[in-house]
Amino acid sequence: MSSLANKFAALSTDNAPGQEVRRSDADIRALMIGEPLPGRAVDFSHGDVDAFPPPPDAMERFAEAVRIGGRQAYTEYRGSADIRAELARQLEAFTGAPVSAVSGIILTPGTQGALFLAMAATVAAGDKVAIVQPDYFANRKLVQFLGGEVVPVAMDYLCADEGAGLDLSALEAAFASGAKVFVFSNPNNPTGAVYSQHEIGRIAELATRYGVTVVADQLYSRLRYDGETYSHIRASGLPEAQCVTIMGPSKTESLSGYRLGVAFGAPSIIDRMEKLQAIVSLRAAGYNQAVLRCWFAEPADWMAQRMSEHQRIRDDLLAIFAEAGFPTRRPQAGSYVFPTLPALRVAPLDFVRLLRQQANVIVTPGTEFGPHPHSIRLNFSQDRSAALDAARRIVEMVEQYKTRE
Repeated sequence: MSSLANKFAALSTDNAPGQEVRRSDADIRALMIGEPLPGRAVDFSHGDVDAFPPPPDAMERFAEAVRIGGRQAYTEYRGSADIRAELARQLEAFTGAPVSAVSGIILTPGTQGALFLAMAATVAAGDKVAIVQPDYFANRKLVQFLGGEVVPVAMDYLCADEGAGLDLSALEAAFASGAKVFVFSNPNNPTGAVYSQHEIGRIAELATRYGVTVVADQLYSRLRYDGETYSHIRASGLPEAQCVTIMGPSKTESLSGYRLGVAFGAPSIIDRMEKLQAIVSLRAAGYNQAVLRCWFAEPADWMAQRMSEHQRIRDDLLAIFAEAGFPTRRPQAGSYVFPTLPALRVAPLDFVRLLRQQANVIVTPGTEFGPHPHSIRLNFSQDRSAALDAARRIVEMVEQYKTRE
């Protein structure tokens, strides 16, 4: 296989979260022979924006941008100066560290776009990049695509007494071995674990000592439960020149359809990201950028209500999986659970396929996030009744296919 083919092989979308498998094998079989579906179809690979709609003024902001016309459609490559100024103030207040509206922030086509630009701006062929396991599926794939070398760092998320359970000794070893970049999500995707103040402080200390650039994915940092405290890496002593933070309103605020992301931090990296964006997509869609004006400006109690509703679903799912005996980290933030299943008589990826065929449930296999073949990830930002019913069907399927002693 050619080197180009190898690069794209690493980007396989077969089991990637949100991949278009809505018309499942079960649906097709039912249409052909009339079999009843085993309950309402639930796609846990992404959140349900029908169950959790965007802020009420999102469409109004978009329509206003359309009325403005060309001035809004063709913004600077890094985004509208007015919107960047507004966001810089909000993000500075949220994270506790200064954000330059002129040189330190860029608007991107989704947080996925921000992640690609940040990685491409910091990783060269042959560079070592420290990656947490488990962590967001695209981190590893992007490093491989860019010709970098993944240096895995384990996270004992199930047994951690405090924080996420990151192996800080392994992280220092990765930095000492020459890793130039460290990329991680906080809250962790897929487990929902939040890094403790000690862990964040230690990451900042080690990155400073070894000159490592940190790319911090904080997409779910607003959706926190039980009064969970949160430490922003950019406000923990790490020099600004070594840090880029990625956020956006696509998940917690259900604005994924507008494809909006924001990256802020080191001006030198933001500048590189703008140069790359200028030839990849030119800019985040101009009209869509205006929707960012309702981010951090939701109606009173809107976020509190959203957190409360998600926490209720989280607790109910955890109870179902606990009763079934599936070890599961209690998410401190975000909308993901990552249960570990018992040994099965079928291969893990086959079980994921069978869930779709026989239970009408779509999940993301744990292998997307590292060497975790016996885990599955569920995004529980769903209709509560449908999500709980689907979780019970997962338990029934495990009982049907688990290894018998």
